[in-house]
Amino acid sequence: MTKLDFKPEEIQAVPKLRSKRIAKSATPKYTLDWYLKWISSIIVLCAMSIRGVEGLQFYDLTLSVIGIFGWLLVSIMWRDRALIILNSFGLLFLVRNLIETLAG
Repeated sequence: MTKLDFKPEEIQAVPKLRSKRIAKSATPKYTLDWYLKWISSIIVLCAMSIRGVEGLQFYDLTLSVIGIFGWLLVSIMWRDRALIILNSFGLLFLVRNLIETLAG
């Protein structure tokens, strides 16, 4: 992983940036993929927070499907094959479980 350097005017604008320990984020902010990444992450965390609660399995699976689908879109935007494979199979497993839950 490479460090991204701050521009001189950025360093002068914020005194804390003079530290050599601060690294700039490699991900651009406020783009479509940035919003989708954070919204999908929050949805997945909501699903995880109700996982294992009796009677909420449908909501867990539904939120998980939505969040992982969002992450699949992000991974496609980033052209990251490892994330595409992970989220594709994760989505497949979750949809299968959701269908079994609805059928049962």
